[in-house]
Amino acid sequence: MATHDTAVDIRGLRVSFDTDGGTVEAVRGVDLQVAPGEVLAIVGESGSGKTVTSRSILRLLPETATVKGAVLVGGEDVVRLDAARLRQLRGTQAAMIFQEPSTALNPVYTVGWQIAEGLRAHGKYTKKQARERAIDMLRKVGIPEPERRVDDYPHQFSGGQKQRIVIAMALALDASVLIADEPTTALDVTVQAEILDLLRRLRDEYGTAIVLITHNMGVVADLADRVAVMYLGEVVETAPVRELFAAPKHEYTKKLLAAVPRVELVERAAPESAAAEAVVEATGLEIEYPGRLGKKPFRAVHGVDLRIGLGEVVGLVGESGSGKTTIGRAIAGLAPVTGGSLRVLGTEMRGVKEREFRAKRRELGFVFQDPATSFNPLLTIAECVAEPLIVHGLASSAADGRDRVDELLDAVQLGGAYGDRYPHELSGGQRQRASLARALALDPKLLIADEPTSALDVSVQARVLELFEELQERFGFASLFITHDLAVVDRVAHRVVVLHRGEIAEEGPTDRVLGAPQDPYTRRLLASLPVPDPDEQARRREALAALQREAG
Repeated sequence: MATHDTAVDIRGLRVSFDTDGGTVEAVRGVDLQVAPGEVLAIVGESGSGKTVTSRSILRLLPETATVKGAVLVGGEDVVRLDAARLRQLRGTQAAMIFQEPSTALNPVYTVGWQIAEGLRAHGKYTKKQARERAIDMLRKVGIPEPERRVDDYPHQFSGGQKQRIVIAMALALDASVLIADEPTTALDVTVQAEILDLLRRLRDEYGTAIVLITHNMGVVADLADRVAVMYLGEVVETAPVRELFAAPKHEYTKKLLAAVPRVELVERAAPESAAAEAVVEATGLEIEYPGRLGKKPFRAVHGVDLRIGLGEVVGLVGESGSGKTTIGRAIAGLAPVTGGSLRVLGTEMRGVKEREFRAKRRELGFVFQDPATSFNPLLTIAECVAEPLIVHGLASSAADGRDRVDELLDAVQLGGAYGDRYPHELSGGQRQRASLARALALDPKLLIADEPTSALDVSVQARVLELFEELQERFGFASLFITHDLAVVDRVAHRVVVLHRGEIAEEGPTDRVLGAPQDPYTRRLLASLPVPDPDEQARRREALAALQREAG
């Protein structure tokens, strides 16, 4: 625990970066303090400076950064420390929990070795002591059978367990300050709830100070004691969590809170055409992945009945491993159907040959979770959007299809000028809009959207969802909207299907399923969803604990 009144004291912090286009000021005169045993949430959109501010606490910035001001950790100014003392301070005084545990863990070493490596680097433990400490840390963060699992590799753990291991590594040297950079962004809501419980326990039992970086205001309401709102490199508002949510003062804070998606149970009647014609019809659908090295096949989806009518939006929700993305891929002809029946746009997909389905691909659009990886970085946005037109013979080149491309970019509120830019020159929200434009290039009857907003800031997410609604109304396409965010489903879907371990747990009109869920699993999913209200969130946490006790 920290022996000072303040675990972290940031004074007049300014951070700028030298780029080819000149100097960019990322942080402009930030003052922040964090007390021992306090959770300070730093919130704001991409580019607000929140991550740069948090990384300054451990001086984890690139060489192009120029830092001015003071960052005191345990009374020492990190900005002025030499490299040797900085190495000692990292891990012992303050430690970082990174956003993506898969990139923070080395795939070729056991998790026990990786936890022990940090201990041995600081010269405090023998090999045997380091292993015992690693087992103890795995136990503390809730990894079952730590004595056995200490010798497992990262790929043998789930996403939530990997995040727990990263937290164990950060805690191994009794750091008094934890910097958690979007620690739950990539996790399902139920796993997210578990990680937030763990961080809460660290604060309450060990007096750990936590600097939480997030754009999820529900997570802030669930965990934070105090909130600092950043905008364009400056702190525009700081307040205790209840005060900030009840009476935000700055206009930007008000906009940020207004953009948070909430489950509002809006009744949405499916179009009449949905009852007349089905674009997707699955009966007893089964999808298996072949086993490797003599292992049994893995059944990802079993016995699923699913219907999507013409012009209807169906939300498919569930946790990682529930089979929702597998179903989306099967509908797109990207995963083989091994049992039952799946008819897509009138074609039976079980045993279908690619040449038989190729003509139907014109009627099907796909929006990926991360457009940055689905766009060719060497092509302009116009060339990327024109690809489907060229592949299906509706344009001989991007220049030939430019009128249609400009029309599509206008439809997604980007404007034709963006067509001449490259993917890296667009923000995440702009890339996702361009991805929507490409998916709509051929006027599809069916659009498959796989977690299209999960990586976006709340205000950007709100704009993309608003755009999706407008486009769906204008073009009348049917859609399978795959997500783990129930508030997003409530916003866009006529009906919702809840998947659990490859089977349907519950389905029906969105307002009925989310308003009065019948299945215990759906109730657990809803209770795990953090809401942007600290008092309501405390009640929901108790309700979730009760549901988990019921489930045994």
